[in-house]
Amino acid sequence: MQPIIYDVAVSANGFIAGTLGDVSAFPFQGSIVDDYMQHLQTYNQCLMGRKTYEFGSQYGLKVGQTPYPHMQSTVFSRSLKLPTDSSVALVAQGALAHIERLKRSTNGTIYLRGGGELAGWLMENQMIDILRLKPAPILLGQGIKLFGGYKLPVKINLLATKCHNAGIIYQEFDLKV
Repeated sequence: MQPIIYDVAVSANGFIAGTLGDVSAFPFQGSIVDDYMQHLQTYNQCLMGRKTYEFGSQYGLKVGQTPYPHMQSTVFSRSLKLPTDSSVALVAQGALAHIERLKRSTNGTIYLRGGGELAGWLMENQMIDILRLKPAPILLGQGIKLFGGYKLPVKINLLATKCHNAGIIYQEFDLKV
């Protein structure tokens, strides 16, 4: 079974983005970004919700285009419409069964790109295996929570830490304790 890895930057108070998905307060350069780019190259499959996928349009991503050409991308949405020649897989129903199939059949690790709602739902279903956090030294008053509305306690095991510039400490946790 391949692991699902939630690899995400987060504010000191638990938000992955501010209001309306604003990520401008997060660092976009330095050794933490270099490490993230290296991690991206190790993923074979990308999972994301509709809002996260549509967020890419602000940066030139066209509807139906995959944000990561070296990975197969899957978007979970009941309302998104993609062109027939889309390089993105769209799952409108049976998401849990689809993810279980991916974990069994994908040849490599699975990257959970975000957002909080999908991550919270995956946590409720015990589907996230590894959490790679990059807590940034910022406080966001409101926005998208790391795990949406998920509130149950989860025991986790610290696997690795690494200090980066600008006060960011990379943390990797095993969620299957």
